[in-house]
Amino acid sequence: MTNRFWRGLAILFVITGLVFTTSCAKRPVKSEPGVTTAEQEAQKALEEQRLREERLRQVARESVLNQDIHFQFDKSRLLPNAKEILRDKAKWLRAHPDVSVIIEGHCDERGTNEYNMGLGDRRARSAQSFLVDLGIGRARLTTISYGEEKPADPRHNERAWTKNRRAHFAID
Repeated sequence: MTNRFWRGLAILFVITGLVFTTSCAKRPVKSEPGVTTAEQEAQKALEEQRLREERLRQVARESVLNQDIHFQFDKSRLLPNAKEILRDKAKWLRAHPDVSVIIEGHCDERGTNEYNMGLGDRRARSAQSFLVDLGIGRARLTTISYGEEKPADPRHNERAWTKNRRAHFAID
């Protein structure tokens, strides 16, 4: 092989080495002019606190709003347990006035589609009325009926039907 070949190969290795060296070099952390390390640490602590509080709000939101209320067969009347759950939801909603909720009415598969759409609507409106009576603004509460279209449990037995007769709450 010629000298020219070896020189070309050496240049290739040098260039490759330079590319990897410069791309992997650590860049200094830029600090804002006039901001001390203590101020940066305080900003970092505030951001971490904000993230912790947001996670706590998310957990509360999921635990309170994702709890369904259930109904008896062919009924839209609120059971005592459902009223207690709705009181907890109202308390949370009062503490979070910027949140709006969609109340979904659901039914089991028995009955016609039309009947179940109406029953799901009555269930959602029953929950909505109770929350309004507890002081939650009607404008924050939207209702929709899914009838039997979105079962929580797709099986065809009493246990599944009991789960499917519900009102579900979602953040709008």
